[in-house]
Amino acid sequence: MGTLHRSPNVTRHVPVWLAVVAASLPMFMATLDNLVVTSALPVIHAELGASMEDLQWITNAYTLAFAALMLLAVGLGDRYGRRHVFIAGITTFTVASALCAVSTDSTALIAARALEGIGAAAIMPLSLTLLVGSVADRFRSLAIGIWGGVSGLGVALGPLIGGAVVEGWNWQAIFWINVPVGVVAIPLALFALPNSLGARVRADVLGVLLASLGVLALVFGIVRGNEAGWSSVQVVTALVAAAVLLAGFLVRESLTDHPLLPLRLFRDRSFSLANAVGATFSFGAFGAVFVLIQFLQVVQGKSPLEAGVATMPWTLAPMVIAPLAGLLAPRVGTRTLIVAGMLFLSAGLFEIALTMDAGVSYLTMLPGFIAAGLGMGLAFAPLSTAVLSAMNPDDHAKASGTNSTLREIGVALGIAVLTAVFTGAGGELTPTGYVSAAVPAILVGAGAVLLAAVLAAFLPSGRTSATPAGDAHVPLQRKQPSTVPLTPA
Repeated sequence: MGTLHRSPNVTRHVPVWLAVVAASLPMFMATLDNLVVTSALPVIHAELGASMEDLQWITNAYTLAFAALMLLAVGLGDRYGRRHVFIAGITTFTVASALCAVSTDSTALIAARALEGIGAAAIMPLSLTLLVGSVADRFRSLAIGIWGGVSGLGVALGPLIGGAVVEGWNWQAIFWINVPVGVVAIPLALFALPNSLGARVRADVLGVLLASLGVLALVFGIVRGNEAGWSSVQVVTALVAAAVLLAGFLVRESLTDHPLLPLRLFRDRSFSLANAVGATFSFGAFGAVFVLIQFLQVVQGKSPLEAGVATMPWTLAPMVIAPLAGLLAPRVGTRTLIVAGMLFLSAGLFEIALTMDAGVSYLTMLPGFIAAGLGMGLAFAPLSTAVLSAMNPDDHAKASGTNSTLREIGVALGIAVLTAVFTGAGGELTPTGYVSAAVPAILVGAGAVLLAAVLAAFLPSGRTSATPAGDAHVPLQRKQPSTVPLTPA
Protein backbone atom coordinates (compact mmCIF):
# COMPACT_ATOMS: atom_id res chain seq x y z
CA MET A 1 0.00 0.00 0.00
CA GLY A 2 3.00 2.26 0.31
CA THR A 3 5.28 3.60 2.99
CA LEU A 4 5.14 6.52 5.32
CA HIS A 5 7.97 8.87 6.22
CA ARG A 6 9.26 9.20 9.73
CA SER A 7 11.58 11.89 10.99
CA PRO A 8 14.61 12.54 8.73
CA ASN A 9 17.06 10.82 11.10
CA VAL A 10 15.09 7.53 10.99
CA THR A 11 15.78 5.24 8.06
CA ARG A 12 13.19 2.60 8.91
CA HIS A 13 9.90 2.82 6.98
CA VAL A 14 6.51 1.64 8.25
CA PRO A 15 3.64 0.58 5.96
CA VAL A 16 0.90 3.17 5.66
CA TRP A 17 -1.73 0.65 6.74
CA LEU A 18 0.10 0.15 10.01
CA ALA A 19 0.11 3.89 10.74
CA VAL A 20 -3.60 4.06 9.93
CA VAL A 21 -4.32 1.21 12.33
CA ALA A 22 -2.12 2.75 15.04
CA ALA A 23 -3.99 6.06 14.84
CA SER A 24 -7.49 4.70 14.20
CA LEU A 25 -7.73 1.81 16.67
CA PRO A 26 -7.66 3.90 19.89
CA MET A 27 -9.81 6.57 18.23
CA PHE A 28 -12.44 3.93 17.37
CA MET A 29 -12.36 2.81 21.00
CA ALA A 30 -12.97 6.38 22.22
CA THR A 31 -15.79 7.20 19.76
CA LEU A 32 -17.46 3.84 20.42
CA ASP A 33 -17.74 4.66 24.12
CA ASN A 34 -19.76 7.78 23.35
CA LEU A 35 -22.87 5.65 22.78
CA VAL A 36 -21.92 2.05 23.59
CA VAL A 37 -23.08 2.45 27.19
CA THR A 38 -26.61 3.51 26.18
CA SER A 39 -27.62 -0.09 25.43
CA ALA A 40 -26.46 -1.18 28.88
CA LEU A 41 -28.27 1.49 30.90
CA PRO A 42 -31.42 -0.55 31.70
CA VAL A 43 -29.23 -3.48 32.80
CA ILE A 44 -27.05 -1.20 34.92
CA HIS A 45 -30.22 0.23 36.45
CA ALA A 46 -31.38 -3.26 37.38
CA GLU A 47 -28.06 -4.65 38.63
CA LEU A 48 -26.59 -1.62 40.41
CA GLY A 49 -29.85 -0.03 41.45
CA ALA A 50 -28.92 3.08 39.49
CA SER A 51 -31.50 5.87 39.47
CA MET A 52 -32.42 7.89 36.39
CA GLU A 53 -30.12 10.62 37.71
CA ASP A 54 -27.28 8.11 38.05
CA LEU A 55 -27.82 6.92 34.48
CA GLN A 56 -27.48 10.50 33.23
CA TRP A 57 -24.17 10.94 35.02
CA ILE A 58 -22.87 7.58 33.76
CA THR A 59 -23.31 8.99 30.26
CA ASN A 60 -22.50 12.65 30.90
CA ALA A 61 -19.41 12.12 33.07
CA TYR A 62 -17.69 10.80 29.96
CA THR A 63 -19.10 13.45 27.64
CA LEU A 64 -18.28 16.41 29.88
CA ALA A 65 -14.71 15.32 30.59
CA PHE A 66 -14.24 14.64 26.87
CA ALA A 67 -15.55 18.07 25.89
CA ALA A 68 -13.80 20.06 28.62
CA LEU A 69 -10.27 18.80 27.97
CA MET A 70 -10.08 18.33 24.19
CA LEU A 71 -8.58 21.74 23.41
CA LEU A 72 -6.21 21.51 26.38
CA ALA A 73 -4.96 18.14 25.10
CA VAL A 74 -4.10 19.71 21.74
CA GLY A 75 -2.07 22.41 23.47
CA LEU A 76 -0.27 19.90 25.70
CA GLY A 77 0.52 17.76 22.67
CA ASP A 78 1.98 20.74 20.83
CA ARG A 79 4.12 21.63 23.84
CA TYR A 80 5.27 18.27 25.20
CA GLY A 81 4.96 15.94 22.23
CA ARG A 82 1.79 14.72 20.53
CA ARG A 83 2.65 11.04 20.74
CA HIS A 84 3.49 11.35 24.43
CA VAL A 85 0.07 12.87 25.20
CA PHE A 86 -1.66 10.43 22.83
CA ILE A 87 -0.17 7.41 24.62
CA ALA A 88 -0.98 8.96 27.99
CA GLY A 89 -4.57 9.23 26.78
CA ILE A 90 -4.68 5.57 25.68
CA THR A 91 -3.23 4.47 29.02
CA THR A 92 -5.72 6.57 30.99
CA PHE A 93 -8.63 5.30 28.89
CA THR A 94 -7.57 1.66 29.26
CA VAL A 95 -7.13 1.85 33.03
CA ALA A 96 -10.41 3.73 33.37
CA SER A 97 -12.23 1.07 31.32
CA ALA A 98 -11.01 -1.62 33.72
CA LEU A 99 -12.19 0.51 36.65
CA CYS A 100 -15.61 0.86 34.99
CA ALA A 101 -15.83 -2.92 34.62
CA VAL A 102 -15.07 -3.62 38.29
CA SER A 103 -17.37 -0.88 39.62
CA THR A 104 -19.87 -2.20 42.14
CA ASP A 105 -21.98 0.93 42.56
CA SER A 106 -23.09 3.91 40.51
CA THR A 107 -20.71 6.39 42.14
CA ALA A 108 -17.63 4.34 41.28
CA LEU A 109 -18.87 3.84 37.71
CA ILE A 110 -19.51 7.56 37.24
CA ALA A 111 -16.00 8.44 38.50
CA ALA A 112 -14.41 5.85 36.20
CA ARG A 113 -16.43 7.13 33.23
CA ALA A 114 -15.12 10.66 33.90
CA LEU A 115 -11.57 9.27 33.85
CA GLU A 116 -12.38 7.53 30.55
CA GLY A 117 -13.47 10.88 29.15
CA ILE A 118 -10.14 12.44 30.16
CA GLY A 119 -8.32 9.73 28.21
CA ALA A 120 -10.60 10.15 25.19
CA ALA A 121 -9.95 13.91 25.16
CA ALA A 122 -6.27 13.18 24.47
CA ILE A 123 -6.92 10.35 22.01
CA MET A 124 -9.48 11.94 19.72
CA PRO A 125 -7.82 15.17 18.53
CA LEU A 126 -4.26 13.85 18.44
CA SER A 127 -4.95 10.62 16.56
CA LEU A 128 -5.61 12.43 13.29
CA THR A 129 -2.79 14.92 13.84
CA LEU A 130 -0.29 12.09 14.30
CA LEU A 131 -1.61 10.20 11.29
CA VAL A 132 -1.37 13.23 9.00
CA GLY A 133 2.18 13.89 10.16
CA SER A 134 3.17 10.28 9.47
CA VAL A 135 1.81 9.65 5.99
CA ALA A 136 3.51 10.72 2.78
CA ASP A 137 1.61 13.35 0.79
CA ARG A 138 0.52 10.95 -1.92
CA PHE A 139 -1.23 8.68 0.62
CA ARG A 140 -2.63 11.39 2.88
CA SER A 141 -6.13 11.68 1.40
CA LEU A 142 -6.61 7.93 1.51
CA ALA A 143 -5.38 7.67 5.10
CA ILE A 144 -7.62 10.51 6.28
CA GLY A 145 -10.60 9.02 4.46
CA ILE A 146 -10.10 5.68 6.22
CA TRP A 147 -9.67 7.47 9.56
CA GLY A 148 -12.90 9.40 9.03
CA GLY A 149 -14.79 6.24 8.13
CA VAL A 150 -13.55 4.47 11.26
CA SER A 151 -14.52 7.48 13.40
CA GLY A 152 -18.05 7.52 12.03
CA LEU A 153 -18.31 3.76 12.38
CA GLY A 154 -17.42 3.98 16.07
CA VAL A 155 -20.32 6.32 16.74
CA ALA A 156 -22.76 4.42 14.51
CA LEU A 157 -22.01 0.98 15.92
CA GLY A 158 -22.05 2.05 19.59
CA PRO A 159 -25.64 0.95 20.40
CA LEU A 160 -25.35 -2.19 18.26
CA ILE A 161 -22.03 -3.39 19.72
CA GLY A 162 -23.13 -2.43 23.22
CA GLY A 163 -26.33 -4.42 22.81
CA ALA A 164 -24.53 -7.47 21.44
CA VAL A 165 -21.91 -7.49 24.19
CA VAL A 166 -24.40 -6.94 27.01
CA GLU A 167 -26.66 -9.70 25.72
CA GLY A 168 -23.85 -12.15 25.01
CA TRP A 169 -21.90 -11.53 28.23
CA ASN A 170 -22.74 -8.80 30.73
CA TRP A 171 -22.66 -5.02 31.02
CA GLN A 172 -19.11 -5.11 32.42
CA ALA A 173 -17.87 -6.62 29.14
CA ILE A 174 -18.50 -3.39 27.21
CA PHE A 175 -15.63 -1.94 29.23
CA TRP A 176 -13.42 -5.04 29.46
CA ILE A 177 -13.15 -5.20 25.65
CA ASN A 178 -11.28 -1.88 25.72
CA VAL A 179 -8.45 -3.30 27.83
CA PRO A 180 -6.82 -5.65 25.26
CA VAL A 181 -7.33 -2.97 22.60
CA GLY A 182 -5.45 -0.46 24.73
CA VAL A 183 -2.68 -2.94 25.53
CA VAL A 184 -2.13 -3.51 21.79
CA ALA A 185 -2.56 0.17 20.84
CA ILE A 186 0.25 1.53 23.03
CA PRO A 187 3.21 -0.37 21.51
CA LEU A 188 1.64 0.02 18.07
CA ALA A 189 1.61 3.82 18.46
CA LEU A 190 5.19 3.82 19.73
CA PHE A 191 6.30 1.82 16.71
CA ALA A 192 4.25 3.36 13.90
CA LEU A 193 3.65 7.01 14.84
CA PRO A 194 6.55 9.48 15.14
CA ASN A 195 6.43 12.08 17.87
CA SER A 196 5.90 15.69 16.83
CA LEU A 197 5.64 19.14 18.40
CA GLY A 198 3.65 22.26 17.63
CA ALA A 199 3.63 25.86 18.80
CA ARG A 200 4.83 26.00 22.41
CA VAL A 201 2.26 28.40 23.86
CA ARG A 202 1.23 28.61 27.48
CA ALA A 203 -1.71 26.34 28.28
CA ASP A 204 -4.84 28.22 29.34
CA VAL A 205 -5.45 26.09 32.44
CA LEU A 206 -7.57 28.76 34.14
CA GLY A 207 -9.78 28.92 31.04
CA VAL A 208 -10.23 25.13 31.15
CA LEU A 209 -11.19 25.22 34.82
CA LEU A 210 -13.68 28.06 34.40
CA ALA A 211 -15.36 26.48 31.37
CA SER A 212 -15.46 22.89 32.63
CA LEU A 213 -16.66 23.80 36.14
CA GLY A 214 -19.24 26.17 34.67
CA VAL A 215 -20.71 23.54 32.37
CA LEU A 216 -20.57 20.94 35.16
CA ALA A 217 -22.47 23.25 37.51
CA LEU A 218 -25.07 23.94 34.80
CA VAL A 219 -25.66 20.24 34.10
CA PHE A 220 -25.72 19.46 37.84
CA GLY A 221 -28.37 22.11 38.45
CA ILE A 222 -30.54 20.78 35.62
CA VAL A 223 -30.15 17.16 36.71
CA ARG A 224 -31.02 17.93 40.35
CA GLY A 225 -33.89 20.31 39.54
CA ASN A 226 -36.79 17.87 39.80
CA GLU A 227 -35.39 15.88 42.71
CA ALA A 228 -34.26 18.76 44.94
CA GLY A 229 -36.70 21.39 43.68
CA TRP A 230 -35.95 24.14 41.18
CA SER A 231 -36.04 26.80 43.89
CA SER A 232 -33.90 24.82 46.35
CA VAL A 233 -30.63 26.27 47.60
CA GLN A 234 -28.71 23.42 45.98
CA VAL A 235 -30.12 23.99 42.48
CA VAL A 236 -30.16 27.80 42.58
CA THR A 237 -26.56 27.85 43.85
CA ALA A 238 -25.45 25.50 41.07
CA LEU A 239 -27.14 27.55 38.33
CA VAL A 240 -25.82 30.87 39.69
CA ALA A 241 -22.34 29.38 39.97
CA ALA A 242 -22.62 28.19 36.37
CA ALA A 243 -23.51 31.69 35.18
CA VAL A 244 -20.64 33.27 37.14
CA LEU A 245 -18.06 30.71 36.02
CA LEU A 246 -19.06 30.86 32.36
CA ALA A 247 -19.07 34.67 32.43
CA GLY A 248 -15.63 34.51 34.02
CA PHE A 249 -14.51 32.21 31.22
CA LEU A 250 -15.60 34.73 28.59
CA VAL A 251 -13.79 37.54 30.41
CA ARG A 252 -10.67 35.38 30.72
CA GLU A 253 -10.69 34.49 27.02
CA SER A 254 -11.03 38.14 26.03
CA LEU A 255 -8.01 39.18 28.12
CA THR A 256 -5.42 36.39 27.84
CA ASP A 257 -2.77 36.39 25.11
CA HIS A 258 -3.19 32.66 24.45
CA PRO A 259 -6.90 31.90 24.85
CA LEU A 260 -8.31 28.41 24.88
CA LEU A 261 -11.13 29.79 22.74
CA PRO A 262 -10.36 32.95 20.73
CA LEU A 263 -13.62 34.91 20.89
CA ARG A 264 -12.73 36.75 17.67
CA LEU A 265 -13.62 33.57 15.78
CA PHE A 266 -17.29 34.22 16.53
CA ARG A 267 -17.20 37.38 14.43
CA ASP A 268 -17.52 35.08 11.42
CA ARG A 269 -21.22 34.42 10.73
CA SER A 270 -20.70 30.97 9.26
CA PHE A 271 -18.57 29.82 12.22
CA SER A 272 -21.00 31.17 14.84
CA LEU A 273 -24.16 29.82 13.23
CA ALA A 274 -22.64 26.44 12.35
CA ASN A 275 -21.59 25.99 15.98
CA ALA A 276 -25.04 27.03 17.20
CA VAL A 277 -26.66 24.54 14.83
CA GLY A 278 -24.24 21.76 15.84
CA ALA A 279 -24.79 22.25 19.56
CA THR A 280 -28.58 22.59 19.20
CA PHE A 281 -29.03 19.52 17.02
CA SER A 282 -26.76 17.48 19.31
CA PHE A 283 -28.91 18.62 22.24
CA GLY A 284 -32.12 17.40 20.62
CA ALA A 285 -30.94 14.30 18.78
CA PHE A 286 -28.74 12.65 21.39
CA GLY A 287 -31.00 13.60 24.27
CA ALA A 288 -33.76 11.79 22.38
CA VAL A 289 -31.55 8.74 21.79
CA PHE A 290 -30.93 8.50 25.54
CA VAL A 291 -34.69 8.37 26.19
CA LEU A 292 -35.53 6.17 23.20
CA ILE A 293 -33.03 3.36 23.80
CA GLN A 294 -34.49 2.81 27.25
CA PHE A 295 -38.05 2.86 25.88
CA LEU A 296 -37.21 -0.02 23.56
CA GLN A 297 -35.91 -2.13 26.43
CA VAL A 298 -37.87 -1.03 29.50
CA VAL A 299 -41.29 -0.70 27.84
CA GLN A 300 -41.20 -2.94 24.78
CA GLY A 301 -39.08 -5.63 26.39
CA LYS A 302 -36.47 -5.76 23.63
CA SER A 303 -33.09 -7.22 24.51
CA PRO A 304 -30.07 -4.87 24.38
CA LEU A 305 -29.10 -6.35 21.00
CA GLU A 306 -32.62 -6.03 19.60
CA ALA A 307 -32.72 -2.38 20.70
CA GLY A 308 -29.38 -1.75 18.98
CA VAL A 309 -30.58 -3.42 15.77
CA ALA A 310 -33.83 -1.43 15.88
CA THR A 311 -31.93 1.87 15.80
CA MET A 312 -29.63 0.85 12.93
CA PRO A 313 -31.62 2.74 10.23
CA TRP A 314 -30.87 5.87 12.28
CA THR A 315 -27.31 5.24 13.41
CA LEU A 316 -25.91 3.63 10.24
CA ALA A 317 -27.62 5.80 7.61
CA PRO A 318 -25.08 8.66 8.00
CA MET A 319 -22.32 6.27 6.89
CA VAL A 320 -23.97 6.14 3.46
CA ILE A 321 -25.55 9.58 3.27
CA ALA A 322 -22.66 11.71 4.58
CA PRO A 323 -20.26 11.00 1.65
CA LEU A 324 -23.07 11.78 -0.81
CA ALA A 325 -23.75 15.04 1.00
CA GLY A 326 -20.06 15.87 0.67
CA LEU A 327 -20.33 15.36 -3.08
CA LEU A 328 -23.42 17.56 -3.35
CA ALA A 329 -22.26 20.38 -1.06
CA PRO A 330 -20.24 22.42 -3.61
CA ARG A 331 -23.14 22.24 -6.07
CA VAL A 332 -26.22 22.89 -3.93
CA GLY A 333 -24.54 24.66 -1.03
CA THR A 334 -23.93 23.65 2.56
CA ARG A 335 -26.87 25.73 3.85
CA THR A 336 -29.41 23.81 1.77
CA LEU A 337 -28.10 20.45 2.94
CA ILE A 338 -27.92 21.47 6.61
CA VAL A 339 -31.46 22.91 6.61
CA ALA A 340 -32.79 19.81 4.84
CA GLY A 341 -30.94 17.56 7.27
CA MET A 342 -32.32 19.33 10.32
CA LEU A 343 -35.87 19.21 8.90
CA PHE A 344 -35.62 15.47 8.19
CA LEU A 345 -34.20 14.80 11.65
CA SER A 346 -36.84 16.92 13.35
CA ALA A 347 -39.62 15.22 11.36
CA GLY A 348 -38.25 11.82 12.34
CA LEU A 349 -38.26 12.70 16.04
CA PHE A 350 -41.77 14.13 15.83
CA GLU A 351 -42.96 10.93 14.12
CA ILE A 352 -41.37 8.76 16.81
CA ALA A 353 -42.82 10.86 19.65
CA LEU A 354 -46.33 11.06 18.22
CA THR A 355 -46.56 7.31 17.50
CA MET A 356 -44.87 6.16 20.71
CA ASP A 357 -46.99 3.73 22.67
CA ALA A 358 -46.27 0.63 24.69
CA GLY A 359 -47.66 -1.55 21.92
CA VAL A 360 -46.49 0.41 18.88
CA SER A 361 -45.07 -1.78 16.13
CA TYR A 362 -41.53 -1.36 14.85
CA LEU A 363 -42.80 -0.71 11.31
CA THR A 364 -44.78 2.25 12.61
CA MET A 365 -41.65 3.82 14.12
CA LEU A 366 -39.36 2.86 11.23
CA PRO A 367 -40.11 5.95 9.07
CA GLY A 368 -39.00 8.11 11.98
CA PHE A 369 -35.73 6.20 12.35
CA ILE A 370 -35.06 6.46 8.61
CA ALA A 371 -35.84 10.19 8.49
CA ALA A 372 -33.59 10.83 11.50
CA GLY A 373 -30.71 8.89 9.92
CA LEU A 374 -31.14 10.67 6.59
CA GLY A 375 -31.18 14.04 8.34
CA MET A 376 -28.01 13.41 10.35
CA GLY A 377 -26.23 12.11 7.26
CA LEU A 378 -27.12 15.20 5.23
CA ALA A 379 -25.89 17.58 7.93
CA PHE A 380 -22.62 16.06 9.23
CA ALA A 381 -20.15 16.91 6.45
CA PRO A 382 -21.71 20.29 5.47
CA LEU A 383 -21.65 21.43 9.11
CA SER A 384 -17.95 20.62 9.33
CA THR A 385 -17.36 22.57 6.14
CA ALA A 386 -19.40 25.57 7.30
CA VAL A 387 -17.42 25.85 10.54
CA LEU A 388 -14.17 26.43 8.69
CA SER A 389 -15.34 27.95 5.42
CA ALA A 390 -13.97 31.43 6.17
CA MET A 391 -11.31 30.57 8.77
CA ASN A 392 -7.64 31.40 8.39
CA PRO A 393 -5.66 28.12 8.21
CA ASP A 394 -3.83 29.16 11.39
CA ASP A 395 -7.18 29.08 13.23
CA HIS A 396 -8.35 25.68 11.97
CA ALA A 397 -7.27 23.75 15.05
CA LYS A 398 -8.98 26.11 17.51
CA ALA A 399 -12.08 26.45 15.33
CA SER A 400 -12.65 22.75 14.74
CA GLY A 401 -11.79 21.92 18.34
CA THR A 402 -14.37 24.46 19.47
CA ASN A 403 -16.96 22.83 17.24
CA SER A 404 -16.28 19.35 18.62
CA THR A 405 -16.38 20.69 22.19
CA LEU A 406 -19.69 22.53 21.73
CA ARG A 407 -21.29 19.46 20.17
CA GLU A 408 -20.28 17.32 23.14
CA ILE A 409 -21.62 19.96 25.53
CA GLY A 410 -24.85 19.92 23.51
CA VAL A 411 -25.08 16.15 24.05
CA ALA A 412 -24.61 16.51 27.81
CA LEU A 413 -27.16 19.31 28.12
CA GLY A 414 -29.64 17.46 25.90
CA ILE A 415 -29.50 14.36 28.08
CA ALA A 416 -29.86 16.49 31.23
CA VAL A 417 -32.75 18.63 29.97
CA LEU A 418 -34.74 15.88 28.25
CA THR A 419 -34.39 13.67 31.31
CA ALA A 420 -35.53 16.58 33.48
CA VAL A 421 -38.63 16.84 31.25
CA PHE A 422 -39.13 13.09 31.59
CA THR A 423 -38.86 13.02 35.38
CA GLY A 424 -40.84 16.27 35.71
CA ALA A 425 -43.70 14.56 33.83
CA GLY A 426 -43.68 11.74 36.37
CA GLY A 427 -41.59 9.31 34.35
CA GLU A 428 -40.33 6.10 35.90
CA LEU A 429 -38.09 3.30 34.66
CA THR A 430 -40.99 0.87 34.55
CA PRO A 431 -43.08 -0.52 31.65
CA THR A 432 -46.18 1.37 32.82
CA GLY A 433 -44.57 4.63 33.96
CA TYR A 434 -42.37 5.44 30.97
CA VAL A 435 -44.28 6.32 27.81
CA SER A 436 -46.45 9.21 28.99
CA ALA A 437 -43.33 11.05 30.21
CA ALA A 438 -41.06 10.01 27.34
CA VAL A 439 -43.33 11.58 24.71
CA PRO A 440 -42.95 15.21 25.90
CA ALA A 441 -39.20 14.67 26.36
CA ILE A 442 -38.75 13.54 22.75
CA LEU A 443 -41.02 16.35 21.56
CA VAL A 444 -38.64 18.81 23.24
CA GLY A 445 -35.76 17.16 21.37
CA ALA A 446 -37.65 17.42 18.09
CA GLY A 447 -38.36 21.09 18.78
CA ALA A 448 -34.68 21.75 19.46
CA VAL A 449 -33.73 20.22 16.11
CA LEU A 450 -36.42 22.30 14.39
CA LEU A 451 -34.84 25.39 15.98
CA ALA A 452 -31.50 24.23 14.54
CA ALA A 453 -33.13 24.21 11.08
CA VAL A 454 -34.26 27.82 11.59
CA LEU A 455 -30.75 28.86 12.66
CA ALA A 456 -29.25 27.04 9.67
CA ALA A 457 -31.42 29.07 7.31
CA PHE A 458 -29.30 32.13 8.18
CA LEU A 459 -26.00 30.48 7.20
CA PRO A 460 -24.15 31.66 4.09
CA SER A 461 -25.15 29.57 1.06
CA GLY A 462 -21.81 27.73 1.00
CA ARG A 463 -21.91 27.11 -2.75
CA THR A 464 -18.32 28.26 -3.16
CA SER A 465 -16.95 25.80 -0.56
CA ALA A 466 -13.47 24.54 -1.33
CA THR A 467 -14.08 21.22 0.35
CA PRO A 468 -13.55 18.39 -2.11
CA ALA A 469 -16.07 15.65 -2.47
CA GLY A 470 -16.65 13.18 0.22
CA ASP A 471 -14.61 14.32 3.20
CA ALA A 472 -14.72 17.64 4.94
CA HIS A 473 -11.49 16.84 6.75
CA VAL A 474 -9.16 16.36 3.82
CA PRO A 475 -8.29 19.91 2.68
CA LEU A 476 -8.16 21.16 6.24
CA GLN A 477 -5.56 18.63 7.20
CA ARG A 478 -3.40 19.43 4.22
CA LYS A 479 -3.28 23.04 5.27
CA GLN A 480 -3.01 22.53 9.00
CA PRO A 481 -1.84 19.17 10.32
CA SER A 482 -2.79 20.03 13.88
CA THR A 483 -6.48 20.36 13.08
CA VAL A 484 -8.76 18.81 15.67
CA PRO A 485 -11.20 16.43 13.97
CA LEU A 486 -14.81 17.41 13.59
CA THR A 487 -16.61 14.38 14.91
CA PRO A 488 -20.29 13.61 15.17
CA ALA A 489 -21.29 13.77 18.85
